Amino acid sequence: MHTVELVGEAIRVAQRLGYRIRQEWMGGLGGGTCEIRGRKALFLDLAWGPNEQLEHLVETLQRETTAANIAMPRELRDLIGRGKSA
Repeated sequence: MHTVELVGEAIRVAQRLGYRIRQEWMGGLGGGTCEIRGRKALFLDLAWGPNEQLEHLVETLQRETTAANIAMPRELRDLIGRGKSA
């Protein structure tokens, strides 16, 4: 699966976990997660390439204990699992 496709899949998984995805230009300074009015938000910097966006998404999903219960492509599940064992 191509990196751009994995980014899309990771975004869909994050949305199913309750994240509102915000893709905004932040000049390469980064993104992050926070809570806005009681709802989880995940910011992706549009200055980042697909690999950096995927890395940020995977790091976020690794912190979500319920992510294991969500259907996702094997490649994405493998990326998330790598970080937990490292």
